[in-house]
Amino acid sequence: MSETGQPVEILLAEDNPGDAKLTQKAFEEGNILNNLHVVEDGAEAMDFLNQRGEYAEKTRPDLVLLDLNMPKKDGWDVLEEINDDPELRRIPVIVLTSSEAESDIVKSYDLQANAYLSKPVDYSGFMDVVRSLEEFWLSVVKMPPK
Repeated sequence: MSETGQPVEILLAEDNPGDAKLTQKAFEEGNILNNLHVVEDGAEAMDFLNQRGEYAEKTRPDLVLLDLNMPKKDGWDVLEEINDDPELRRIPVIVLTSSEAESDIVKSYDLQANAYLSKPVDYSGFMDVVRSLEEFWLSVVKMPPK
């Protein structure tokens, strides 16, 4: 729950259904009231963020969890578009990906990602990462006003 008493709106852009379910489960088990919205590719992520099409009535998210390797539009394209848009660039974006390549990490931060997290390969590690993310980004960090 945010400081205003409203649930935290989180957009998860993830094309792997297994990873999306794990993330949803971890947030359900957490202590923070949130609404997790899941999209399956970068193009849907941009539609959601710009409240276009089927996402026209959705609330703009407080936080974005972004996979890098997605169909239609990859995570770097999404980061670039977010950064180019004055209305979107204040939304914190956390890259949550299976890549541990240094070049991916550098490129993500060059494109103004707020954090870069590698997905652990085992269930308990994944749950620990999502819980840590939830605790820090949704409890400790002050978010910009909408």
